[in-house]
Amino acid sequence: MKLLSIKNVTAGYGDAMVLNNISLHVDEGEVVSIVGANGAGKSTLLSTLSGLVTTTQGEIWMGDQRIENLAPHRIVELGVIQVPEGRKIFPLLTVEENLYIGSTMARVRKQREENLEQVYELLPRLAERKDQVGSTLSGGEQQMLAIGRALMGMPRVLMLDEPSLGLSPVLVSTVFGLIKKISEMGTTVLMVEQNVKQALQMSNRGYVLENGTISMEGAGNELLNNPHVKKAYLGI
Repeated sequence: MKLLSIKNVTAGYGDAMVLNNISLHVDEGEVVSIVGANGAGKSTLLSTLSGLVTTTQGEIWMGDQRIENLAPHRIVELGVIQVPEGRKIFPLLTVEENLYIGSTMARVRKQREENLEQVYELLPRLAERKDQVGSTLSGGEQQMLAIGRALMGMPRVLMLDEPSLGLSPVLVSTVFGLIKKISEMGTTVLMVEQNVKQALQMSNRGYVLENGTISMEGAGNELLNNPHVKKAYLGI
C-alpha cells in the first residue's frame, strides 16, 4: 500500500527551483533511499515533505490526505517525522529532555513513558546518558539521540537526512544496523544518504536524484549493479 506519494512536485527557494516535476512513492513497510550527488536536491526533497519548503506545483499525499499545504507541525502529527541533517539536538538539554520533546503531540503524549522505555531498550547508550546534556555526547551518540527523539513521535514514515554524515566507519555500520532494526520493527523509512552502497544494500527500492529530477529508480540491488550508478557514485 502506498503510504507516502509525491506527484509532479516542483519546489525550491524563492525564484530558485531545486526540484523539478518529481514523482515517487514509499510503500508501507519499505526502506526507500534517495541517492545523488551534493546539490542534487535530496535534502530539499525531505524539507518539502516536512512542509519546510513550499511546493509551486504538484501533490504530496500521506495515505489518503494531501499534505503539501499543511504546516510542518500538522505533518508531524500525521506521522511524517524527519531526522535532520546535522542532528539538530538541543545541546543544553539532557538526553531525556531531548527525547521528551519528540513526544509533545497529542497523538503520542499518552504513550510517552512506554515509548521512552522502548527507545532506551533499542538504544541502551541513551539510557546510560539520560542525564547528560546533549552537547557532551559524541557525534554517534548525538545521531542516536536524534533518531530516538524522532521515534518518540511514533513515526509512520521516518525520514533520515544523511544519517551517516561525519561518522567513523564503525559508527556508520552501527547507524545502518539501527535503521535496519527500526525497519524490522515495522516503521517505514525514507532515507537520503551519500553512502550509496550502504543505503541501497539495505533498501527495498531507491531513486537517483540528479539536478533536481529523478533520473533512475528501481530495486536497491538493481541500482547497485547499474553501470551509471557504479561509475558516478561508487567509483567502479
